[in-house]
Amino acid sequence: MEKKHFDVVAAVIQKGKKYFCVQRTRSEYDYTSEHWEFPGGKVKAGECDHEALIREIKEEMDWDVFVGRRLARVDYDYPDFSITLTAYLCRPGDGEPTLFEHLNSRWCTAKQIPRLKLTAADRLLLPFIP
Repeated sequence: MEKKHFDVVAAVIQKGKKYFCVQRTRSEYDYTSEHWEFPGGKVKAGECDHEALIREIKEEMDWDVFVGRRLARVDYDYPDFSITLTAYLCRPGDGEPTLFEHLNSRWCTAKQIPRLKLTAADRLLLPFIP
């Protein structure tokens, strides 16, 4: 049986010299459960990456972001599914995010991010963080 494949977008939200990271909730997959990531989600059929990012951040955090340039596109094969993860450099809108679907969030410097227990796919983005 072939694994499911998902196109996923991630917002590398930068404010000053810090980046916004979120902690995933518990899930059936121990390899992503409670791990940290850059916020985002799956791209729906007929949706462009920018639309997906804006929609996902609004749904998951009731927050607006301004999507900038593409930083990287990486592929990762998890045991139960595979993803193509495309990351964009973003700026935060006004206000603060409200976490509807995450356990925690924090602003981290580029040096602090690797210390987080990141998902494997998000870890592949580290060399591209400005």
